[in-house]
Amino acid sequence: MGEEGGGRSCGTTRELQKLKQQAMKYYQQNDVPRRLEELLNSTFYLQPDDVYGHLANCFSKLAKPPTICKVVGKNVLDGLGLPTLQVEIFCTIQNFPKNICSVVISSHFEVHENALPELVEAEELERNDAISTAVQWVNEAITAELQGIEPSNQAEVDQLLRTFFANKVKEDQERKELENIVEDLTVPIPLPIVPPTLPPPPAKKKGQKQGWKDTLLEKPIPPEEPAEPILCGSMAIGAVSLAVAKTSAILGNNPLYLNMALLKHNQEQPKKLTVPLLMVSLASCGKSSPGKLNLMKEVICIPHPGLSTKQGVEMLLEIQKHVNKTIETPPPPKTETKKGHNGGKRGQQQITGKMSHLGCLTISFDTIEQPILLIQGICANLGLELGTNLHLAINCAAHELMDFSKGKYEVMMGTLKSAAEMVDLYVDLINKYPSIIALIDPFRKEDLEQWDSIYNALGSRCYIIAGTASKSISKLLEDGNISIPRASGLIIKHTNQTTMSDLVEITNLIDSKKHIAVFGSTEGESADDSLVDLAVGLGVRFIKLGGLSRGERVTKYNRLFTIEEELVQNGTLGRHCSRCFHFAMNKRTKVGRGGIAAPRREGRGIQRPQIHADSTTMAFATKHGVVSMDRLFT
Repeated sequence: MGEEGGGRSCGTTRELQKLKQQAMKYYQQNDVPRRLEELLNSTFYLQPDDVYGHLANCFSKLAKPPTICKVVGKNVLDGLGLPTLQVEIFCTIQNFPKNICSVVISSHFEVHENALPELVEAEELERNDAISTAVQWVNEAITAELQGIEPSNQAEVDQLLRTFFANKVKEDQERKELENIVEDLTVPIPLPIVPPTLPPPPAKKKGQKQGWKDTLLEKPIPPEEPAEPILCGSMAIGAVSLAVAKTSAILGNNPLYLNMALLKHNQEQPKKLTVPLLMVSLASCGKSSPGKLNLMKEVICIPHPGLSTKQGVEMLLEIQKHVNKTIETPPPPKTETKKGHNGGKRGQQQITGKMSHLGCLTISFDTIEQPILLIQGICANLGLELGTNLHLAINCAAHELMDFSKGKYEVMMGTLKSAAEMVDLYVDLINKYPSIIALIDPFRKEDLEQWDSIYNALGSRCYIIAGTASKSISKLLEDGNISIPRASGLIIKHTNQTTMSDLVEITNLIDSKKHIAVFGSTEGESADDSLVDLAVGLGVRFIKLGGLSRGERVTKYNRLFTIEEELVQNGTLGRHCSRCFHFAMNKRTKVGRGGIAAPRREGRGIQRPQIHADSTTMAFATKHGVVSMDRLFT
């Protein structure tokens, strides 16, 4: 018994000795003894009140950096109740998986308010297919691709996503080629379809004088270009890239906008960051509005660059309040003549409106001048002046106005204009209302000649901006050319396969060409406010978020307020150039189609613009409690 007990004891001792040697080897390989000794010595000299808290902080710094362990895609609803994609990032932190963040990306689909049921149903099927494919990509292939990668390696993540997407594009092309081969073998070749000819130009009335416009023969409109193909599921790429960027910011205890600024400036922190100037939609008078006017899908207000973001929004809220009152108040009836009639309607037509998906009122107007005169009158009542305290921009959305059967733009119900006539219309509009400093999508992307004409005529007086008329970001980067159509700037949006690295590259390209960048929201937005951080970090000139209503849009304005306050507190808020609107000083010069003409006196509707924040702006803001005088830029 004793010998047997002694044998077991020796065996146990040898096993313990072996375990001790293994433990010593393991700890030495990980440099534990030295680090423990240093840590205990430093702790003794510091003698913190919370010893274990201090030790925990020190050990956390020695831990391995977090790595991605899982990416989860989900089908959620956006601000309009339509399906979109949500992506969650899980990381392994100190040996345990942890959910770090989630983002929601907005889809590229436009909102058609008065569309045919067949179109709505077809787009609903396409949207659902896109979301379900994106969710599948994220939960299967992408999560496997990104496992073990540190979220801080944004360039590596984006390169993996680009490669993955390129393979998907190739697979899709091969599938379509195979389908075409099968179709060619089974379907007979149809007879060629003769395209319908455009109607002849209207005959000249007898005795009508010939003007310079009539000397130009109207050219047939360029055919509509096929839409850029969008690969089903591509939004998974943009969503995952954004989610990884946000994860890296959270793990580094940094705001997302700072991480984007570091990415843009090669990891060198800029000394100053500027908040983009606001483009706020105040009214919608486009194709879907109940009035006759089609041309102005969005009437946009741009507060004076000398105001802070919050001050500018407060001013526009006051204007919006008066717009609402105008809509709610019935017009006074016209006084009848002795004959019992006045030759027209008995009273003025009441302005009606409803809230649109863009976060602004859809208002019924019948002429181009009405919305501008309404805002002008409200500003006058508030002691403000268009062109001084705030400026206007018009989103023309010309691609929605083309009547292909007639080859003309339907700017108002029953009023058709050729592409050449549209140039004259815009020149007359800017001459009459020089407070308009930006025209967005004044033509279809196919009307390149007219883009050149309007840029030559108005490019020195207002921004000519391509939104829908511009190519996608991936196509622009592929071509390396942002000059078609000819414009002053571009609206960029974070959709589909656009990664964070793509956004940095496109803004660098825009900056190098001396163009302006407008960071825009999509028509169907979600409550995710990440795009505001992207706009600030990328240093774009303007941000276009829609109107000041609807929760999914207001949350982004609130995020802008927060970022501006943080930059002020940190002393890193940069100021916009005092001559932000470089062409404002030339507003008094009349411009014709052929270029600049002689100066003219300012009449009704023509404002003398100023560049710096003046006493009127400060007086209004002070009256309504929106100005801190020591913070107002001068």
